[in-house]
Amino acid sequence: MFRTMMNAKIHRARVTEANLNYVGSITIDEDILDAVGMLPNEKVAIVNNNNGARLETYIIPGQRGSGVVCLNGAAARLVQPDDIVIIISYVMLPEDMVREHKPKVAIMDEFNNIVELIAEEPEATIM
Repeated sequence: MFRTMMNAKIHRARVTEANLNYVGSITIDEDILDAVGMLPNEKVAIVNNNNGARLETYIIPGQRGSGVVCLNGAAARLVQPDDIVIIISYVMLPEDMVREHKPKVAIMDEFNNIVELIAEEPEATIM
């Protein structure tokens, strides 16, 4: 049996652009991709914290050091520049590997700089 597990997450990235007149995808600064181990053409899920929209697309590498997070094509209708998004990649793992798997999570600031890189998410606290 295989399970689909989170592999990497870019948490609270700021959308820098929304380009409707493009074939499709999300452009992400290549430095950010390297930090979390995401790859060009990899499928990702995107959650918009501002409006609740969820979508799937694939990655196009953006200029290093630019901080670019641009939704292209039809996805551009689901975001606005300055929206806060979570970008998640997944991996299929055999059952015997799921407990040892450690996803990478990049916590972003308002300028799309990585402020913290963690190997797994902290447990949620109950209020």
